[in-house]
Amino acid sequence: MDPLDWKLLDSTYLHRDEWLTARRDRCQTPQGKIVDPYYVLEYANWVNAVALTREGQVVLVRQYRHGIAKTINELPGGCIDPGDFSPEAAIRRELLEETGYQFETLEQVCMISPNPSTQNNTCYGFLATGGVRNREQQLDPNEEIELLVVTLEELQRMLQANEIWQAMHVTTLFYALPRILSR
Repeated sequence: MDPLDWKLLDSTYLHRDEWLTARRDRCQTPQGKIVDPYYVLEYANWVNAVALTREGQVVLVRQYRHGIAKTINELPGGCIDPGDFSPEAAIRRELLEETGYQFETLEQVCMISPNPSTQNNTCYGFLATGGVRNREQQLDPNEEIELLVVTLEELQRMLQANEIWQAMHVTTLFYALPRILSR
């Protein structure tokens, strides 16, 4: 245990749902201070990918995000489902479902905490290369996703113009772009 770690004294679940689980923890700091309540949101782990076609174009998605009431540009990705045996299996499934593309290679470029102060999950970022579109999208019932295929130069322009808002996706781009540009 790290000397700065808190000790969990008690935990009570306030809400459990497929998309959101919330709990109230009672903790003790190393100095003995009791922190009560401390709320933690439990989510499934997530995956996303910078997806390059065989021609070197970048596959993005556009979709409405109700939390900010905007349609935004994003990397393909989603939740790691219980049936996914690994983050790589999850991103392969998500890429195929959301874009219809299959990719020759996948490289994990990052593993990050979306919000370590209040969330318990991890996001795995990948670089997918050699993409070929071989089927139509197979979206979940609540998904309406538009494909957007852009050049690498257009992607860089979009980043500089703040046209990609999703912080975890920007982080994956931060790790993937140097690998892409050094090839």
